[in-house]
Amino acid sequence: MNWKFVIQSNLMRFRLVGLIRLYCSTWTRGSIMHKGKPPKGYDSWFEYDLHTGVLKDCEYHTEVLPYTQQKTYEPDFQINTKDAIIFIEAKGRFRDSAEARKYVDIRESIQESDELVFLFYDPKTPMPRARKRKDGTKFTHAEWADKNGFRHYTIETITELLEEA
Repeated sequence: MNWKFVIQSNLMRFRLVGLIRLYCSTWTRGSIMHKGKPPKGYDSWFEYDLHTGVLKDCEYHTEVLPYTQQKTYEPDFQINTKDAIIFIEAKGRFRDSAEARKYVDIRESIQESDELVFLFYDPKTPMPRARKRKDGTKFTHAEWADKNGFRHYTIETITELLEEA
């Protein structure tokens, strides 16, 4: 470990905190306690305090910057047809909603002629954190797939896809 770098970066951090405290004498950690939501347009009371204090001459929330995260995906199975590739994702359950969202992003990144389909262990499995509806049921994996435009199969119905290919 490069201790010289660690010490220098910590010193820079301490100097920055010192400058903020010097220029905004009303701000010290925990000294200003606000109750309720911050004023309209601010994400937090901390941002509001900075914008009305030490950063009052700075513009606030003026830009929206798009960004992408480069990730990789390894499909569980694939079927190569004459015209396209069908990627099959075998799913017992989604661990969280972020995992489910990942597959929407994956579909957007593959070629238009290719397709991502799901092979659910049990399509009636409730989605993570799904609330009970008035009728006592929960939002299921199959309903999620239908809502997001994915074809889905079970071990009993996957032969339909295999025959189609």
